[in-house]
Amino acid sequence: MKVLGINGSPRKDGNTSILIQTVFNELIKEGIETELIQLSENKVEGCKACRACHKNRNKQCVITDDFFNECLAKMLASDGIILGSPVYSAGVTSQMKALIDRASMVLAGNKGLLKYKVGASVIAARRGGAISAFDTLNNFLYSKEMILAGSSYWNMVYGNAIGEVEQDKEGIENMKNLGQNMAWILKKIYNS
Repeated sequence: MKVLGINGSPRKDGNTSILIQTVFNELIKEGIETELIQLSENKVEGCKACRACHKNRNKQCVITDDFFNECLAKMLASDGIILGSPVYSAGVTSQMKALIDRASMVLAGNKGLLKYKVGASVIAARRGGAISAFDTLNNFLYSKEMILAGSSYWNMVYGNAIGEVEQDKEGIENMKNLGQNMAWILKKIYNS
């Protein structure tokens, strides 16, 4: 089993990465392989709404000079996906929005590719806007027929400077619980 984490933050190894890694640590304890993609290092352009992916139905976008098709291939090859974003203007980052917009279009033209995969969203927030960002990521996962892992609270942790999220003890415990729940679901699906 493998879980792919996608960090939508423009800051490499920032608070969002810390949250994804906290979830990963619980998955690793259960023998689940993990991989982290940082969109800060991989350019993803926005969707041009050309709908060529609906015509071609080849599980790819016709824009080929960025990281999107490679990222989507990794999503399709994974058993679980964690989407993470900090809050920017009460929503997800432009990097994450570009990814989910393009993925939504390609997946709409190639139905069922993420069906029954286990998904989760995590949000790093300084103060407000976390619910809106969380809903955006979850709506993407739900609309692709994924099974969402939950936790004991909404999957958001508070902090501003890099590393401050680790001071939100309740939030970090929630991330650990999310990892444990995700591992349980994956094992129920793939070991039965």
